[in-house]
Amino acid sequence: MLLMMAAILAATPPKPALPVWMAGCWERSDGVNWTEECWTDPRAGLMMGNGSSGTGEKLGNWEAMQIEIDPADPAGMTFYASPKGAPRTAFKWVSNDGKGVTFVNEGHDYPQRIHYWREGMALNAETSLIDGSSAQRWRYMPKSE
Repeated sequence: MLLMMAAILAATPPKPALPVWMAGCWERSDGVNWTEECWTDPRAGLMMGNGSSGTGEKLGNWEAMQIEIDPADPAGMTFYASPKGAPRTAFKWVSNDGKGVTFVNEGHDYPQRIHYWREGMALNAETSLIDGSSAQRWRYMPKSE
């Protein structure tokens, strides 16, 4: 009986969890250049996010984002991105080595892969092609008041 239970548990695919560790406002600055992201606490299977970047007081880019547990499939989770108000693009959650959370959309031009993870107080984000090439990385710290 124990062997049968172990086999069932081993065959059960991992279930996604909303990344509560992303909640809050994060920033990165390099001289006059800045980037920030803010994420709500998870609620009702959803986290809402927004990001922006610029130079000094000039806004360069902005984006609305969501991470949502799929109500029709609790084993699925989706990251939605809508840069500058464009129609949103879906990236599906994929299980990874347990370091953070990863979403992919192989049919998208760029990015095809979005990965977030924490290192101490820092929130790291990386976008890339599906094979990891053409990577762009951000290292955010909690936003100061």
